[in-house]
Amino acid sequence: MAAVTGGLAPGSAVAESVTTDAVAGVASIGTTDTQRVEAAAVVRLDPTADVLLLSDYDFIHALWRNASDAGEKQDSVRIAAEQAMASTLAEDHVHFIVTGIHQANKADQEREREKAEAERAARLAKSQALLAIGIPSTPELLALSDDNFIRAIARHTASGPEVRAAALGALAGEPADWREFIVNGAREAHKRDIANELKELEEKNRQEAERLRELAARKNTAALFRVTPTEAMLALTSDNFIRELLRIAPTDLHASELYADGQRAALSPDPAVWRAYIHGGAEAAYKRDDENRRKKLAEANRKLARQIQAAAENGGVNPQLVSAAIKALAGTDEEVAHFLKEDTQYRLKRQSLRSRDSKLGGKYVRQYTPDGGKAVVSTLSSSSALADRQDATWVVVPSLASQPGCYSFESVRKPGHYLKSGPAGASGPRVLIAADDRTSAFRQSATWCVDKSISTIAFTQGTGSAKRWLSPTTGDLYAYESYHYITKPTPGTTPDRYIALWNVAPPLAP
Repeated sequence: MAAVTGGLAPGSAVAESVTTDAVAGVASIGTTDTQRVEAAAVVRLDPTADVLLLSDYDFIHALWRNASDAGEKQDSVRIAAEQAMASTLAEDHVHFIVTGIHQANKADQEREREKAEAERAARLAKSQALLAIGIPSTPELLALSDDNFIRAIARHTASGPEVRAAALGALAGEPADWREFIVNGAREAHKRDIANELKELEEKNRQEAERLRELAARKNTAALFRVTPTEAMLALTSDNFIRELLRIAPTDLHASELYADGQRAALSPDPAVWRAYIHGGAEAAYKRDDENRRKKLAEANRKLARQIQAAAENGGVNPQLVSAAIKALAGTDEEVAHFLKEDTQYRLKRQSLRSRDSKLGGKYVRQYTPDGGKAVVSTLSSSSALADRQDATWVVVPSLASQPGCYSFESVRKPGHYLKSGPAGASGPRVLIAADDRTSAFRQSATWCVDKSISTIAFTQGTGSAKRWLSPTTGDLYAYESYHYITKPTPGTTPDRYIALWNVAPPLAP
């Protein structure tokens, strides 16, 4: 979807993309106050009398605004609302208010739980790493960023050569390498340090080396349970040591594989099973728990990314968002998580609008400050000055006027400023760039609807005889009435005014 291709220019015989029945449906109320109050509670929208009297569509738009303000926490609700607003069917609006918003909210809550669990586990992994190495845990240490936490471990006197080498290796990598060092690498490097020490000791005193090996394994297993073992606890028999760990384990570990494997080991009459759990089984179970957490969050992220892709494909005006979603979903879990970040999503909604009129040489819509904020069409390319390319790049967002199948174009150069039709002149309304003053009149003038009754993209305002088309001339941009656009110019018409078709092109300023 790098660009939309196709054929005929819009004319007076073109069917309207929004029928009278659909408009009537959009303005209707098919939901009860109770259903609306329950929907409003999801996004913390105050269900005032004015809100409850909105049409179903306008009510969804109000829900969408609150979900958008909530950021990543309500991404599924926001996307589902955008999908509902893209429909002209009254039953789709009712379905979203009654059912859809709650289903989307459930998905958001599940994803937030998985995200919070992963973040909590990442924080706790720091204390586990310190426990394993034998470094006293302090609030100051635990509050450090991942990279500074690793530096602190590398500098600490309790860290052996293997731990220091692993820490420096992690710091040379990416944030994912830092996390892996904290969750697993530090503990495994410490085990190598212990093994090296024991190898030297074993040549002198095999029995003492075996005692220290057992002691190190027990301390490592206790660290996985976030427990600092006492001398008395370390002296217990293997089965009772495991039972004591299970007894004092934090509650949140009771549903873990680490805990379940410990229970099975403690119930076994075989000393070999107890030893296997302490000397590697607990570590393997801990890693499975960590992997399960990562998989759950990753799947929740991928589900949301697929929803974003589907919504963007349906809208047809955010091809950059579609291609980025496809690329992220084909990549790593980290790439999907980056794709879902709020600032990334906003940037990916950037597009440029290029005229399909061959006479205009594929010129782009851009703002032009020296001309009093008027919009023009200009010849630009990737080698143009950055400021010029930013002037011709727009963030395509759901319409400010709450109209289904419609969008607004926010300036990248001037956030909060939108492409709008101005006062009618001799040649029709000139298209301008202006700041959103939050009035109904402004939001109507800054709303452009996608006409899908033709085989390519056109942007319109109004319906019936009042319908106007976003249209370029040799250098200017107008919202012309439909009678200007016929397949062949007739006497009295200007040939450069009868094509109003656009490519939604890759952003000139990514």
